[in-house]
Amino acid sequence: MLDLAGHLHEWAEEGRDFAVATVVAVGGSAPRPPGAALAVSADGTAIGSVSGGCVEGAVYELCLQALQDRETRVERFGYSDEDAFAVGLTCGGVIDIMVTPYDAGGAAQTAALSAAAHGEPVALARVVQGPADLLGRAVLVRPDGTHEGGLGGHPGLDRTAIAQARALLEAGRTSTVEISEDGSHCPGGLTLLVESAVPPPRMIVFGAIDFAAALVRVGKFLGYHVTVCDARPVFATRTRFPEADEIVVDWPHRYLAGTDTDARTVLCVLTHDAKFDVPLLTEALRLPVAYVGAMGSRRTHDDRNRRLREAGVSERELARLRSPIGLDLGARTPEETALSIAAEIVAARHGGTGRPLTGVGTPIHRDERAAGQLPQPV
Repeated sequence: MLDLAGHLHEWAEEGRDFAVATVVAVGGSAPRPPGAALAVSADGTAIGSVSGGCVEGAVYELCLQALQDRETRVERFGYSDEDAFAVGLTCGGVIDIMVTPYDAGGAAQTAALSAAAHGEPVALARVVQGPADLLGRAVLVRPDGTHEGGLGGHPGLDRTAIAQARALLEAGRTSTVEISEDGSHCPGGLTLLVESAVPPPRMIVFGAIDFAAALVRVGKFLGYHVTVCDARPVFATRTRFPEADEIVVDWPHRYLAGTDTDARTVLCVLTHDAKFDVPLLTEALRLPVAYVGAMGSRRTHDDRNRRLREAGVSERELARLRSPIGLDLGARTPEETALSIAAEIVAARHGGTGRPLTGVGTPIHRDERAAGQLPQPV
């Protein structure tokens, strides 16, 4: 639901009545992960998606029904071998969807939408399986542990929910959590969906070249906050990189040492010049970031590795380096090269192989931690 926070906050501010359908569990090959949402206003306007099209019509009707009866319900959708035209997922997966009128989440939901719409990090934990009187209840959690709302029930329930939500918020993850009604960590009573809204992850592109300009555009398309850094002011200009969020004129290794990075940050080194690459990669390969890639020919790669070893980079650190950067797509143009780099970043993020899906037996939709575990029907 928080992925629609901007629109839903506007609807709430305008006083519009609406219902939200949220994917709360998936199994098998399902197109959208937990947290994906479809919202329908009282005038019939719909935004978002829960299945990429398979069950949108049925979920739309459930939202309209929720606006009338003001009740929260969870519905399961899957593929029917007996009737392939029945409402379900033709991809063969199973999804559970919670449909709830906007006011069911109370003040916590309202505050979460407002915070997420304004770019503030926040987590929203909602009961998606459990006793009927708790279903849909929510608690908002901020990074410092402060919270709004509550789930009710046993006093320990809120404490556990807040702790779980805070941990997932720190990791920037959305996931389900199974706990007991008394707040203990033993599964068997309640399932919470914890949605995390965090600022966009960072992509830092080093080297203000034509390949970087194409990569900036792809990075923005993928939802990254993109920074371009180069020590040469004549190349690192707004004219050359109009779509970048930031343009920094500084020595790359010095900038990287002083800027904020986290486990979602991707670093793309396109300078392929030893005087920039070696000190920069020496710093980069020791940071807990998601991805470090460096451009260059195989000869450049071998020479760079030799220099990095001489600079004290360990074999374990060197093994993190994606070089030559990108997947083998046969790319030639800057745009094609940017696509190959982006494809490798996506594959690294989700554990993809980078191989063609044709003839490969691996799942198309990989389950995130806890996402593939469907609770029992409610």
